[in-house]
Amino acid sequence: MLNRRQFLGSAAAAAAVSGMTGASTAQAAVQKKEIDLVIIGGGLGGLAAANAAVNKGVKPLVLEKLQFLGGAGLFPEGSLGVNTRYQKEHGIKTTVQQVLDAALQYHHYRCDPAVLRVLIEESQRTIDEIQDMGVEFRGIRTMYDKSESLMTWHLFKGGAAEVIRRFIDNIKARGGEILTQTTAQKLVVENGAVCGVEAVNAKGDKLIIRAKKVIIATGGFAANKEMLAQHVFDSSALGMVEPIWLRGPVVDGRTGDGIKMAQLVGAGVAGMHTVAGNAPYLPDVPPINQFSGPDELKQGRCALAQPWLWVDHTGRRFFNESRGSVFVDVYNAMTSAGGVLYTIFDQEKMDRMIQKGAVLPFNAIVLADVPLKALPKTWEIGRERGWAFKADTIEELAQQIGVPPENLMDTMKKVNSYAEKGVDPEFGRKKEHLVKFNLKKGPYYALKGIRAFFLTLGGVTVTPAFEAKNPQGDVIRNLYVVGQDIGGLYDSSYDLRCEGSASSFAMTSGRVAAEHAIAAIEAGR
Repeated sequence: MLNRRQFLGSAAAAAAVSGMTGASTAQAAVQKKEIDLVIIGGGLGGLAAANAAVNKGVKPLVLEKLQFLGGAGLFPEGSLGVNTRYQKEHGIKTTVQQVLDAALQYHHYRCDPAVLRVLIEESQRTIDEIQDMGVEFRGIRTMYDKSESLMTWHLFKGGAAEVIRRFIDNIKARGGEILTQTTAQKLVVENGAVCGVEAVNAKGDKLIIRAKKVIIATGGFAANKEMLAQHVFDSSALGMVEPIWLRGPVVDGRTGDGIKMAQLVGAGVAGMHTVAGNAPYLPDVPPINQFSGPDELKQGRCALAQPWLWVDHTGRRFFNESRGSVFVDVYNAMTSAGGVLYTIFDQEKMDRMIQKGAVLPFNAIVLADVPLKALPKTWEIGRERGWAFKADTIEELAQQIGVPPENLMDTMKKVNSYAEKGVDPEFGRKKEHLVKFNLKKGPYYALKGIRAFFLTLGGVTVTPAFEAKNPQGDVIRNLYVVGQDIGGLYDSSYDLRCEGSASSFAMTSGRVAAEHAIAAIEAGR
């Protein structure tokens, strides 16, 4: 996750590129241009495609409707890689077949195995090449126990903003052109083949761009409320954060433009209901601030996911608290349980977090056993905003959070009995996470948690070369789709077993699509 300095650095790099191209733009009402390759979208997938193109000697044109480049691609902590040089250096042995089998099983085979295989196989080259460009890693981590992890998540030193910066620098150095504040509006089609793009810039000038190949990389539709309401059944349900996960000047461009343009020329779609769910989060605080904001917010989010006691709106348990770091599972369980959770703990556990740190880490942002010294300030903020609670009795705490007191008391008695017996017969919580509460002496605390999601994961159906397909499976000539505009890679949920897949798939699909497009151009196809 990038910090403020890294974010500003990446924004400055993006502005430098857009300034270079913008200064030479003519002032005509209509501008016409012919080019080999145009890329719609300047996020991680689009920039990876442009980077691959310039490495092949082709100077692409990138159209980005926002002022800055990178989009949501600025925010990943790391990316999936399989059989990479970095893994080998650290003694990690994971095969393509292992990861593919795990992904297919997770998605109940309701995904495209041929496309997934390419993305997993080619992830090695993706990670190795960005490392060759100067991107450094700070380890390979997992949200799971290592015994059940595939160990694919390569954490970026400096965050994904460093990857974006390296791409921008290389594209600029090799003559690629990037136009920011330039919105693609429609694809141009002749004789059943895509042959260009119509766009408009910030001045209102119309751009008619004739291109041999077009790559769509607009990042999905996480910022389009109408599309979310149409496709994602729980996007406005109880306990869903508003505004949705990442909102702000660099990510509000994710409005489904590319998917809609592709559909208008006949593309099929798949998996439009699927999102990269993430939970729990503190209410009334933008989730991005709980990632990259002040310590009191990051540590508050960490405390929310600790394996103390989680109850739903009825005051009963609904999940194995030992899996609090597996944010996709938490999201899905919360969705089934009504969308809201309350994390309950007492003074002993509060003191433990402040003095010794968390039991479970919050991603790679707040690590376990690092004292959460900012928690008292978290409580001040939360009590004012209505998501942090403290009471002298269990009955009073239940009333504050709005659950039946008898249910909460019964739940806490059960939890105590499980700790005494050393086994959790309800959800199988790990023995080391079985906790007891003093039922007669407070104070008692509660944090309210809600859900959010990173990305939409549905979009256009594609071939293993990332050519767009129509609903019958036929290729739409000259049109490629990459990153979060692709559909058919996930079933109903993001696959956290393949940690870092979204950012990895964006970079890999962008590179493979660009290389295939250039090979086709050179072959006269």
